[in-house]
Amino acid sequence: MSVEIKPIEDRKIWNVFLEDNPTHSFLQSWNWADFNASMGHKVFRLGIYEESVLAGVCLVLKIEARRGSFLFVPHGPILNNFKLETLISYLKALAEKERCSFIRISPILEKTPATEDLFRKLGFRKAPIHMHAELLWLLDISRSEEEILKGMRKTTRYSINRAAADGVTIEKSIDPSDLVKFNKLYEATVTRQHFVPFSPDYIKKEFSAFSPDRISIFFAKYQGEVVSSAIIVYENHEAFYHHGASSQKFQKVTPTHLLQWEIIRDAKARGCKFYNFWGIAPDNRPKHPMAGLSLFKKGFGGFLEELMPAQDLIISPKYWLNFLVEKIRKIRRRL
Repeated sequence: MSVEIKPIEDRKIWNVFLEDNPTHSFLQSWNWADFNASMGHKVFRLGIYEESVLAGVCLVLKIEARRGSFLFVPHGPILNNFKLETLISYLKALAEKERCSFIRISPILEKTPATEDLFRKLGFRKAPIHMHAELLWLLDISRSEEEILKGMRKTTRYSINRAAADGVTIEKSIDPSDLVKFNKLYEATVTRQHFVPFSPDYIKKEFSAFSPDRISIFFAKYQGEVVSSAIIVYENHEAFYHHGASSQKFQKVTPTHLLQWEIIRDAKARGCKFYNFWGIAPDNRPKHPMAGLSLFKKGFGGFLEELMPAQDLIISPKYWLNFLVEKIRKIRRRL
């Protein structure tokens, strides 16, 4: 069988292929490529053709850092059959041409002995850090609201009802000017929780790339003040909780519980089948920086999806400098 890999320049061709392949996230979307291009990354939208028929797509980003450049495939590639050999050969040549020291793939594949063996046989090794969440918490929202509520932790249901009874209100916006309110709350959250934030420019450009129909901001208000907020991305009948922020004020009225519930209801009305809470901490890491947030997310019910860890293919010895830097960073962040 003849296999050809060539760039895709038609947005419609890309989107139609993804629509026919249910296993993908917004990280392989045309919009995500546009966003990364706006951030200064070189973007490659590749089509994998078998006998001249499109059989796969692969969004590749060139990430340039002081420690060296690398090619990155986020939540991809998306293939009709997972035969990687020809694509990997193409990416090796591309990496050498672009003077990259390694290729990193974060596949949207379940972590199993078979998938681990697949990448090992192709010469990959586990990356020292993850690029995107690899332990995902998902909620099936194709069920009735009553069934979803029934599957929640009792205290979560109580917190939703309490917030509504105490006068917390929820607002939805697709207006980019409302990012000012989100960023103000986000900065306060970063100061309080000491995590590495996305810049206002990053969030603004992401919002622009997915606007107007694939992204929304939600706000929880209490006594006229914004006390919790979330940015939701939509892709493939799924709503992704991609950014969140909250205030320490008025936590006793549990505004974030009601916020999440109304986001779920909105996603359900939109026709989404799943609500993706994004990343959670491992169960065996009670001191993980995300342990508290993970407990909150699990309170809504749902299930774990464990993806393959990010995989690295070494192109040059310069890779080991990057490996050392990332290993140290992981230890410092207690991840």
